[in-house]
Amino acid sequence: MAAIGDALALAGSMTWEILWALILGFSLSAVVQAVVRRSTVVRLLGDDRARTLATAAGLGVASSSCSYAAVALARSLFRKGANFTAAMTFEIASTNLVVELGILLALLMGWQFTVAEFVGGPLMIVFVALMFRLFVRDRLLHAAREQAEKGIAGAMEGHAAMDMSVTREGSFWRRLGSAEGFTSVSHVFVMEWAAILRDLVVGLLIAGAIGAWVPESFWRGFFLTDHPLGSALWGPVVGPVVAILSFVCSIGNVPLAAVLWNGGISFGGVVAFIFADLLILPILNIYRKYYGGRMALTLLGVFYLAMVAAGYVVELLFGVTGLAPTERNAKVLEAGISWNYTTWLNIAFLLLAAVLLIRFVRSGGWSMLRMMGGDPSDEHSG
Repeated sequence: MAAIGDALALAGSMTWEILWALILGFSLSAVVQAVVRRSTVVRLLGDDRARTLATAAGLGVASSSCSYAAVALARSLFRKGANFTAAMTFEIASTNLVVELGILLALLMGWQFTVAEFVGGPLMIVFVALMFRLFVRDRLLHAAREQAEKGIAGAMEGHAAMDMSVTREGSFWRRLGSAEGFTSVSHVFVMEWAAILRDLVVGLLIAGAIGAWVPESFWRGFFLTDHPLGSALWGPVVGPVVAILSFVCSIGNVPLAAVLWNGGISFGGVVAFIFADLLILPILNIYRKYYGGRMALTLLGVFYLAMVAAGYVVELLFGVTGLAPTERNAKVLEAGISWNYTTWLNIAFLLLAAVLLIRFVRSGGWSMLRMMGGDPSDEHSG
């Protein structure tokens, strides 16, 4: 029982440490999503030119989603005419290049990891686009589109199909400051929390258990910590494998990344691990349902190689420039809650969350919440 208590204490302290950052991140994400219309996204993703992929990445950042919703939304965009590479770029950006992930990385692990996220993410997109051009033929894409048109349900389909953006015209601030804008922000905020809550809780519990139960000596041996070159080469290779087997996606894998960093995984290995939320086993099964077995295996291979390559480049760039952190002191092993700036920030942002939750309830949000896991439908709209 003492061991379980230690694990729960670590998970609880991590939750308290990151709570305000999560609320801030999802609030900012909700504000952006409230004014970005889904129809605009589809219209701009018709090919795989560099400019289009850059646009897809930017729109993905603006359309922050949990991993399951991002995968479902990418399939929806593909069915509506978006280029497959552009849809995958949107998917990668909407779960791995988002503000809440950057804030969480900075808070738990350090600003270098946030910079690495926004350097490694575009690199991964470039590698994916190049490999798609080299290895993905029209015949495979045609088969994937035929499978996608069947509309087989995966997960978070209802959430992905909902467009809760403001419909009225006007400037950004006028639309955001309207009553409709307030309602839209509250709906996106609560729905995004509902989408990631399970993975976040699981990730915190796994991180707490590993941090409390697994001795440091195990990780040092597993990650070849005493062999700098071997560790740098091994980390990006094994990082995604650990992520795939952990079943934790979205930002729920950041606490576990912090545990792995303290345990000795290389800097590039952390980057590759974080990006692998799109390759966990349940999502690989969804790829099979969405696009067929061959395309699912192709996505596994292409995404994995891109993550490893991005991890290597980040390791090299940050090592050469001296930006890679040398201290392994991620905020994981500090059980306990004290009255400090974190407490004040949590109180302030919990009040903000309460205001948005009240608006959500009073504006009929519960009915939309019940549709989050439903089948895809074009009628699910804000």
